[in-house]
Amino acid sequence: MFKTLAIALAATAAFTSPLLSHADDKYPSKPVKIIVPYAPGGPNDIVARLLASKLGEIEKQSFIVENKPGGGSNIGADFVAKAPADGYTLLIAATSHAINMSLFPKEQLKYDLLKDLAPVSMIMTGPLVLVTRPDFPANNLKELVAAAKAKPGELSFASSGNGSSTHLGGEMLNSVAGIKTIHVPYKGSGPGLTDVMGGQTTYMLDTMISATPFVTSGKLKALAVTGRKRSAVLPNVPTVAEQGYPDFEAVAFIGMMAPAATPKPIVDKINADMQKILAMPEIKDKLAAQGFTAEWMKPADFGSYLAKEVPKWGAIVKSANVKVD
Repeated sequence: MFKTLAIALAATAAFTSPLLSHADDKYPSKPVKIIVPYAPGGPNDIVARLLASKLGEIEKQSFIVENKPGGGSNIGADFVAKAPADGYTLLIAATSHAINMSLFPKEQLKYDLLKDLAPVSMIMTGPLVLVTRPDFPANNLKELVAAAKAKPGELSFASSGNGSSTHLGGEMLNSVAGIKTIHVPYKGSGPGLTDVMGGQTTYMLDTMISATPFVTSGKLKALAVTGRKRSAVLPNVPTVAEQGYPDFEAVAFIGMMAPAATPKPIVDKINADMQKILAMPEIKDKLAAQGFTAEWMKPADFGSYLAKEVPKWGAIVKSANVKVD
């Protein structure tokens, strides 16, 4: 009897395993949704559409970008976290999602970035750039810090919104430099930069894509970039680390994630496609032109990166007592 049962189980396993592998091999057999938890037109949306086009060419299948903005980027992330874990719903994740884990009360968050979503690949990283108006007397970070210490609480910095990376980057600088400046939140980069140019606020740490055109046109001057290395877009602008704060790094990222239980063969297949795409010169050049660096990672490495980002930003949220609007 036991011999008969063993033979039956072996036959079942031999029959079932190829079917499971075959199902993974056929992925994708229908259109794939790429959820962007932001409005159309921003960096996340632009990157998603670039990737969707290339993924479609590689896989001979439609990859459709769908925007689900709202809730500080949480609505789209929660949608993907609760989607079927079959590889047909993917998320464009960003720095805001790592920040949100500490920024929003637990009762408001309906998903956990590290538990309910699976890392697929990093896509790109990019530093912020500290800009001020051309006639502001500080011409480097040391002089800005000295001005802030001379007049505690009088200088102000703009951000693209309360709890954004541009806000927390400013709070991080306050912390490491030992200065006190006033945060002024705006509804997006544009209004914040406009008021920096007009002198209503003193400076802003903003994304390269938003701030660089004003730097190159002479409407703003750049005092520092917040990555470990200088940016190829503004190679003459030193990093914060170079200017006396060696441990400082405030880098925005964009990556791709999937529902947590998505089969590993599917995650690995998308990851392999991403490796090909992010190595393409045209993609690297398009990202570099906007101040970003194409940066592919294996799923496990991207997961490790996220596991460090969440507490790093959480510490700033706590120390600066940042509250969501």
